[in-house]
Amino acid sequence: MENIGVIELEGMEFKAYHGCLEQEKVRGNVFTVDFRGELDLSAAAESDDLNDTLNYGEIYGIVADEMSVPSELLENVAGRIVKAIEVRFPELASFSVRVSKKRPPVDGVAQWSRVTLFHQS
Repeated sequence: MENIGVIELEGMEFKAYHGCLEQEKVRGNVFTVDFRGELDLSAAAESDDLNDTLNYGEIYGIVADEMSVPSELLENVAGRIVKAIEVRFPELASFSVRVSKKRPPVDGVAQWSRVTLFHQS
């Protein structure tokens, strides 16, 4: 019997240098990344063994690695994170990655700009 479940890692925060404007590339900004993955958690529910589930410490490591590589577009950052997670965790039925930039440089008030990419197996 499958126990499809959700594992989330929200609010991963990074100082990074993503953006199209020169000031973003020099000063950097605060970014958050949220991960949500769906997978069969039957084995982990029975075994209480980390080897039977998704290690979210590894997810964090993948995200941190990709966030350290400057990009002009949030779409590119999110796309690289999705590809790296897909390669490392092919057992994920589906997952999403949301990358958010705090106080984006716009002509007005905006708390965040965000891009979310979804992956389906």
